[in-house]
Amino acid sequence: MFLVVVEKINERVGRYLFFMLMFSAGMWNASSGLFPYLNIDMCLILPKAFLPSSFAMYMTMFAFSFAVDRPSFINPRRTMMATLSFAAGAIVGWPFALALAIPFVFEELFVFGADRVTPEVYQSWLFKRWARLFGSGLCAALIFIPVISVDSLAYRKLSIVPWNIVQYNIFGGAERGPDLYGTSPWNFYLLNLVLNFNVLVPLSLLSLPGLLLTYFVDAKRLGSIKPAVHESSPFATLAIRLLPFYLWFGILTSQAHKEERFMFPAYPLLCFNAAVALYLMRGWQEALFIKFTSSPYRASQSMLFSRFTLSVVAATSIISFSRIMALWNYYHAPMTVVWALETQELPRLLNTTGLLPTYSNIPVNDRPRIDLSPIKHFDLKLCIAKEWHRFPGSYLVPTGVSVDFVKSEFDGLLPGHFTNVPAQANSASDWWLRPGTSHIPLDQNDLNKEEPSHYVSVESCDYLIDLDFPLHPVESHLEPRYAVDSKTWDRVFCKSFIDAKHSRLLTRAFWAPGEAWQSNNEFGDYCLLRNKALVSQKEMEVKGRVSRGEI
Repeated sequence: MFLVVVEKINERVGRYLFFMLMFSAGMWNASSGLFPYLNIDMCLILPKAFLPSSFAMYMTMFAFSFAVDRPSFINPRRTMMATLSFAAGAIVGWPFALALAIPFVFEELFVFGADRVTPEVYQSWLFKRWARLFGSGLCAALIFIPVISVDSLAYRKLSIVPWNIVQYNIFGGAERGPDLYGTSPWNFYLLNLVLNFNVLVPLSLLSLPGLLLTYFVDAKRLGSIKPAVHESSPFATLAIRLLPFYLWFGILTSQAHKEERFMFPAYPLLCFNAAVALYLMRGWQEALFIKFTSSPYRASQSMLFSRFTLSVVAATSIISFSRIMALWNYYHAPMTVVWALETQELPRLLNTTGLLPTYSNIPVNDRPRIDLSPIKHFDLKLCIAKEWHRFPGSYLVPTGVSVDFVKSEFDGLLPGHFTNVPAQANSASDWWLRPGTSHIPLDQNDLNKEEPSHYVSVESCDYLIDLDFPLHPVESHLEPRYAVDSKTWDRVFCKSFIDAKHSRLLTRAFWAPGEAWQSNNEFGDYCLLRNKALVSQKEMEVKGRVSRGEI
């Protein structure tokens, strides 16, 4: 995307875009939203799960990389590749992301672009443009074939999942739809974007009005401003490039149900709009400098203006780094605690029961990864109570440990387990390794109504993840302070987690070193708790089975 912007828009715009994409906290969040998996040994954050809006963001970047070029008959590749990329993001990822393609479709159908169209050939030109886009759309529709095939195989019936998503969220009726899962005020996305992109947000929103101002103040910046009747204005062409972010921002803001991840597909476009706005602002400064100082144009190339753009890019990078560090230091505890279960507690269980191999004669770096498969003999249960909404996912929990929920104050629908359904002989499920995906559970609903069968008693939990704020304790009958119940629970591992309610807005949103900054924050304990009696009993049972040679 950077190289295309440099080539087709402007080198400076591309340079600004490069650093905005690289250092912004929003892009850091969204790009690791194919969900972050921390490998401490390798110091890496790796994608571990599929988040549709992040995939749609990547596909939007690919599509925009082709769509930046002007449409023309000599470049059918632009139409085909942009259409395929937009379609892949919508069909494989998130269907609503297709709205970002609306300006591209309009441009492809009606805007001359690089074509020179005289009135005599306009009708034939229009027909060919429509035919080319229609043909590209048919090719893109072929993506449905593998998607529908895999989904239908998994569900053992014809399933068009993208349509199901649209149907439920738009045509679900008064009793169904996204609003069941919470609503937010109109300014939710505005505030959230400022948090993740800081000064880039006003720049991105200024880009289109700024383009209009540039038309009057610095008209030569984009080249010819008086194109012939059969040519497209560079201002109109650039305006079409800026429209997708405004369109997406407007659509999402108008919806009552709002989530941060919904904005992911437009994050690269926000950075592009901000880069264009910064470039235009530099042009205004140069034009005003020349006008008021009567200097020759080369005088506008002084370091005064480069320092301005450098200061903006540096400022947004520093603020974004502060936000990233805040997320890591203040809010990373849920993932760290689950990681501690896999890397500390489960190996301890295997070691105390004799199921952990010893590698005393092998250097540490050459030792094989610990095999946690014997943990299945413990029949462990990891429980989540009021922290269900921060739990990073069962895919981070090793196989052999069951994840269950304990009743809390939350009264909506929580996930259930896939049912282990035996595969039927001579059926389509022979080709599918998980026949449980085709089972329609009776304990689910699409009305977000609580399902009691999804809960287990806390007494049956071997481990429990809970958050406690000792400086400002809060408890109720359904949400007792498990972390301070030392008679029942041992603290296996605890990590500090910020108490947002009792910390200042600025210092909890951004990180800075030093006691003066950190003293404005308060923290709680995000803990992995171990049921003393249950785990001790299971350790003894497994140790006995190992000594008898049963394991």
